[in-house]
Amino acid sequence: MDALILMGSPRKNGNTAALLDAFVPAMTDRGWRCDTAWLYDMSISPCRACRTCQRDWTVFGCPIQDDVHTLFPRVLDARLLVLATPIYSWYCTAPMKALLDRLVYGMNKYYGQTKGPSLWAGKSVATIVTCGYPPEKGADLWQEGLKRYCRHSKLEYAGMLAERHMGYGVPFMDEDKARRAAAFAEALNRRAGGGEAG
Repeated sequence: MDALILMGSPRKNGNTAALLDAFVPAMTDRGWRCDTAWLYDMSISPCRACRTCQRDWTVFGCPIQDDVHTLFPRVLDARLLVLATPIYSWYCTAPMKALLDRLVYGMNKYYGQTKGPSLWAGKSVATIVTCGYPPEKGADLWQEGLKRYCRHSKLEYAGMLAERHMGYGVPFMDEDKARRAAAFAEALNRRAGGGEAG
């Protein structure tokens, strides 16, 4: 089983990466192959809503030549997508937002003269976030937006792990967060239809 982690943090050793350090081994222990795409290392231009991608329902079809073309097949090959991001201004980071805009057009062939299919229908989507506010006030708008995105795209929303950082000078990662990250992996394994590794 393949999981693609779309990593929206600019920091290789930041809080979101620390959660993934606990999450990924728990997934691999359950038989998942985890591939991580660091979005800040890629060229991801914003969508122009030109709708060129709607002309051919069998391909991504975006005329913007950047790294999103390399992500498209990785997204299609994955059974589970994990959107990992710190919360900036109550939403995901800029490269993740740009990617989601590009994918909502390139994957959903709804916007041409004739309505077409969702190329990624049925995939599971989960999110791992870090924020400076209590999650119910810091990550709630992101979660609601992602739920709506999933419904629109015929994706299965599989849940959110949100952890708060209490401020600069305070260590972020602890045993409780690591335990919750492993528990989230177990919950995703069950929800996405995986079985125990054996």
